[in-house]
Amino acid sequence: MEYHIRPMEDRDISTVEQIEKSIFSLPWSAKSFADAANTPENVYLVCECTGEIAGYCGMWTVLGEGNITNIAVSPSYRRSGVAEALLKELERRARLKDVTIFFLEVRQSNEAAKRLYEKLGYSPIGVRKRFYEKPVEDAIVMSKS
Repeated sequence: MEYHIRPMEDRDISTVEQIEKSIFSLPWSAKSFADAANTPENVYLVCECTGEIAGYCGMWTVLGEGNITNIAVSPSYRRSGVAEALLKELERRARLKDVTIFFLEVRQSNEAAKRLYEKLGYSPIGVRKRFYEKPVEDAIVMSKS
């Protein structure tokens, strides 16, 4: 599959919001994505496949730390390498901002995501009890340095 990863732009926000709403029970709003993507310290990316957005991801950076806030792949593009490519590019761009350690939270039940993160070098470092709502579930905190 041929795809192109680039910074998220204002023109992407409505599509990103649609994907977000189709996947998550408590989705981010268009305004939240726009604000995050337009903050210079942050890194927000989209992956385009054949002219449409297949997935997106985002990270907030501060003082050498990167907190991955979002990663999602449209259901029709899952299991095609989009998430892995997005994460690798997200990390590459974050390192240009002097990020040396990465953090993320993942639902305890999301085995596919946990396998991907472990494949990319993330390790579990803790649990946030009842972090997620709808349904309520613990989050596994993972990091990579």
